[in-house]
Amino acid sequence: MSRRNSFSRRGLLAAAALSPLVAAASASGTGTATASNGKAAIVTGASRGIGAATAKRLARDGFAVTVNYQGSAARAAEVARDIENAGGRAIAVQADVSDPQAVIKLFEAAEREFGGVDVVISNAGIMRLALIRDMSDTDFSNMLDVNQKGSFFVLREAARRVRDQGRIIAISSSITQLRLPTYAPYAATKAAQEIFVNILAKELAGRMISVNAVAPGVVNTPLFTQGKTAQQIAGFAERTPHKRLGEPGDIADVIAALCGKDGAWINGQTVFANGGIV
Repeated sequence: MSRRNSFSRRGLLAAAALSPLVAAASASGTGTATASNGKAAIVTGASRGIGAATAKRLARDGFAVTVNYQGSAARAAEVARDIENAGGRAIAVQADVSDPQAVIKLFEAAEREFGGVDVVISNAGIMRLALIRDMSDTDFSNMLDVNQKGSFFVLREAARRVRDQGRIIAISSSITQLRLPTYAPYAATKAAQEIFVNILAKELAGRMISVNAVAPGVVNTPLFTQGKTAQQIAGFAERTPHKRLGEPGDIADVIAALCGKDGAWINGQTVFANGGIV
């Protein structure tokens, strides 16, 4: 593992003046969406990886989905098209979650299109890896801006807008327990998610809104695999009892379970979806 790598779920900067794109999804790019359940979800960082898999899975479960992206307009549009082609409803909306005004506009776009918001998945994040002594101010600040402040802005707006009996989920990471060298600042920004959801669940008492974090382990996405050798990736897979990396769909399944009617009693918790690596 190199001492320093830079990865981002948000992709390259979007072409200027892209307005929200109407689009949509199935759980894995195949299959048919179920009938609408009359509810709407926002998934941040949904142009690829766990976010895209989650958007498609929620669409299959009947949610109208707002596919958020920062810079990957073409990928977000493809996710949205997949949802619509499977019989669901979706829009793709550009918003940098580190900008609180952009987050407000994201929620406003979802409300205009779908009449309200019932589920919010705060998934957008970036990862910069380096030993603490080598971490640059810029890389550290960028992770704070996107992972910690950005998620706070999303959760704050969700607390204001999600309808009663809704769901709010933040994506943490099992690295908060593994605590490997070079991951310290990233792990710290992800540990914040667990504090956010536990306290927000209490603050929303009486509204029947369940607020949780999901902490993936090693997942086969560019965020994890880029910058690692095949041997390093295989070593991580070998550490799990199932002897494989997780797939984005594995995490989307857990998120979907929390968003369903049977997930309501799980509240203020962190669910470690990592195949047993911790």
